[in-house]
Amino acid sequence: MRFKDVFSIIGPSMVGPSSSHTAGAVRIGRAARRIFGELPDQVEIKLYGSFADTYRGHGTDLALVGGLLDYETDDMRIRDALELADQAGMAVTFATGSNMSVHPNTAKLTLRRGSREDVVTGSSIGGGNIELMGVNGFDVKFTMNYPTLLVFHQDRPGMLADMTKILGSGGVNIGYMDVDRKGRSGDALTVIETDEPVSAELMAQIDRLPDVTRVCLADLTGGEVKR
Repeated sequence: MRFKDVFSIIGPSMVGPSSSHTAGAVRIGRAARRIFGELPDQVEIKLYGSFADTYRGHGTDLALVGGLLDYETDDMRIRDALELADQAGMAVTFATGSNMSVHPNTAKLTLRRGSREDVVTGSSIGGGNIELMGVNGFDVKFTMNYPTLLVFHQDRPGMLADMTKILGSGGVNIGYMDVDRKGRSGDALTVIETDEPVSAELMAQIDRLPDVTRVCLADLTGGEVKR
């Protein structure tokens, strides 16, 4: 077996007993926070499979909330994440569900602030690694191992070419791309993993493209976001 990096072999530095139930859960929470772009004031978390069965005993609830607070996997504040979330004004509720079609370590997070809402579904697949497989009803898959650009737009001819031209002209190499749409010429989401961080200037150029409604960068390769 060939590994892409040391993280794939030895796993992450972390707080908690399980890389799948704690480190992976932290990364799912952080990914959802980065996609949302700010601290939500309300979060509903639905857990499936072994997450649902053992989330209190393994600290998955603390890990997910710690991620939503943008803590790293080894941040000792994760132990007090529920209390710290309350102090920060973020109300969190948990529920469990059953769905045989999803990975056993799966969480669906609904983040809200005012009239804004994002729904992010992700799975912890071992060794602290995650796979996100849904954002706001779009079936897209990505790992958050690289800087990840999410572009919400209307489906139209030439849209992908326009986006990739801007990134290429800015010296950004695309490593992976996934696209889903609600229907022909309807709402669509393009997810692009890049080898380099995408600058605010390039994001603004993409945001100005016709039929683009929202652009966000979800990047876990750096440090915490500013609050």
